[in-house]
Amino acid sequence: MKKSVMAIMVAFTSIMMSCAQEKKVPQNVRNAFEKAHPNVKVSWDVEKDGYEAEFEINGKDASENYDFEGNKTASEIEISENELPQSVLTYLTKEYPKSKVSETAKITDIQQAVTYEVELKIDGKKQDLLFNSSGEFLKIVGVE
Repeated sequence: MKKSVMAIMVAFTSIMMSCAQEKKVPQNVRNAFEKAHPNVKVSWDVEKDGYEAEFEINGKDASENYDFEGNKTASEIEISENELPQSVLTYLTKEYPKSKVSETAKITDIQQAVTYEVELKIDGKKQDLLFNSSGEFLKIVGVE
């Protein structure tokens, strides 16, 4: 019984914190997003350097980052594995032949520079590998 009450309290607290974060997103940031994406259901996260809007577009998961003034700083959209540059696929096959790709995304920053992100499970841990627009390996980030 105590575990059930505790689980309910944790769930309630999580929901309340999520709602509180939603309210912290200033109207100018919301307006910037809504101007670009009218009538799109969005979920907001507060980050150290701004805000992240998570949403779905054309059936794909997407996100956009905004600074505190409401300027878009980056966007990310889910892509299929076959949309990656061939050099990324070659690198993955050579360096991680036993790993399975679980997610892939195309990231575009404010200068329109493109980066590809590939999520793999390596040694039991999820890791994100970043590649530049030419498909050259940059670094591993996001170790879980």
